[in-house]
Amino acid sequence: MELLAPAETTMSFGIYLVGYFILIAGLALGAYLAHVPPKWIGVGVLCLIGVAIIHGVTATRHKDSAS
Repeated sequence: MELLAPAETTMSFGIYLVGYFILIAGLALGAYLAHVPPKWIGVGVLCLIGVAIIHGVTATRHKDSAS
């Protein structure tokens, strides 16, 4: 008989990415309005997308059960 783990409320990976993309778009718009050069806005956006993916995967992955 298999015991069930306690119910955890986890968000899906897609919800994390949508939230991060909204945040990144807002930060990029703010940087544009602050007259930051476009190449540095691009660098920042790429770095933040990487962080978003890493954080989303870590937060939503299923833990391996001990056998």
